[in-house]
Amino acid sequence: MAIRELLRGTVDWTRLEAVARTVAERNGRTAVRVEFLDADNWLSTPMIVDDEWFVKVVTPQNSVVHAVFTAGRNLGAFSSGTEGFFDHVGTPLALAEREFEAATRMRAIGLNAPRPVDAFEVEGLGVLVLEYLPDFRTFDDLADAEVESHASELFDVLSTMHDEGLAHGDLRGENLLVYDDELYVIDATTVREEGFAGARSYDLACALAELAQRIGAREAVAAAREAYPVADVLAARDFLDFVALRPDHDFDGNALKGEIERVAT
Repeated sequence: MAIRELLRGTVDWTRLEAVARTVAERNGRTAVRVEFLDADNWLSTPMIVDDEWFVKVVTPQNSVVHAVFTAGRNLGAFSSGTEGFFDHVGTPLALAEREFEAATRMRAIGLNAPRPVDAFEVEGLGVLVLEYLPDFRTFDDLADAEVESHASELFDVLSTMHDEGLAHGDLRGENLLVYDDELYVIDATTVREEGFAGARSYDLACALAELAQRIGAREAVAAAREAYPVADVLAARDFLDFVALRPDHDFDGNALKGEIERVAT
């Protein structure tokens, strides 16, 4: 836990007060109520403001950790036989602005994402303000039957992103929200344009792994095939060993590869 806290870093109260004060001022309010979340988040300090906005505070330490994560993921991509496609931006403000842009682009193509409100800098901190979705649940919170009911929707969303030249880059259960029985996607990252084909296959591999561990390999592959041709699913197979290294995916890689190969033949 001490190592984790060191890597994540902390934000002293006076700087968080400055963030809250700036959020209030930029929205014409004299004061706001802040609730801090007990979230296991490596890349920001999250808080809820006035039950209306979800705010992420990004520190220089968070930016350093993001660079380390990006380097590790690119090594994993190399191990899957492709050039690294994950991209790092160098400052806390750039990280906030990048997520703001990703949410804006997703909403522009008709996908559900929390409405981006603002991105700015305060005392060297990057601040991202998004619409707060009350009473949402992540995929991790859903019963397996509910996950299965959203399986086809997940691949439809992913396919729409990919058709519009967008890749997620960090698809996992906690980045998939269900609100008012609709699927929302959050925390999309940046990938290099020249590596888009690899990022697309990686996204699909992550989605297959996420579903296979909940509803089974056959059901996951069948849902993917509703939105993607066999060739795309086969390309995703090459990234499954890389995905299996991530602690947030716990699936039977051999079973999933076998089901993909069965469908392909």
